[in-house]
Amino acid sequence: MLETLKVDTLFLLRVLAQALTLLLLVLIPAAQAAGPAPSAAADPALEKRVMAVAVELRCLVCQNQTIADSEAALAVDLRNQVRTMLREGRDEREVLDYMTERYGDFVLYRPPVKNTTALLWFGPPLLLGGALLTLWLVLRRRSRMPASEFDSDDDDEMAAAEAPPRQEPR
Repeated sequence: MLETLKVDTLFLLRVLAQALTLLLLVLIPAAQAAGPAPSAAADPALEKRVMAVAVELRCLVCQNQTIADSEAALAVDLRNQVRTMLREGRDEREVLDYMTERYGDFVLYRPPVKNTTALLWFGPPLLLGGALLTLWLVLRRRSRMPASEFDSDDDDEMAAAEAPPRQEPR
């Protein structure tokens, strides 16, 4: 019974692996054929301005990408909104101000240094400085300790000495 179960499981795993391989062989060419979406602006100068603004705005879904790099639905909507605003005659600064007013400083890929973003700008260097200071203090304290305070490094030698002697085979 147990052997039959093992054989059935192996057969099932092989069939599953073959199905997955077939699925990948079908999906990979389809994904490659899709390619990037064409530019929505017929005017190359407008599209260049849209991308210049989009590089300055953070994708609110992805958070590690600009809306120029992201393909998230919200990023596409924000790019379209930027395109519309620029087409209406607003300049880049007005678009950035509008987005900042609507979504806060978080939407800016490089937020300004001010009271509300001080922790964002100065937190990492302060944490690094605190960690280095702590490391220095610990190492300084340990260097002043006598050697008898530390655990012995020869634990393996002590374990070998305590073990019964090995007998040679005859």
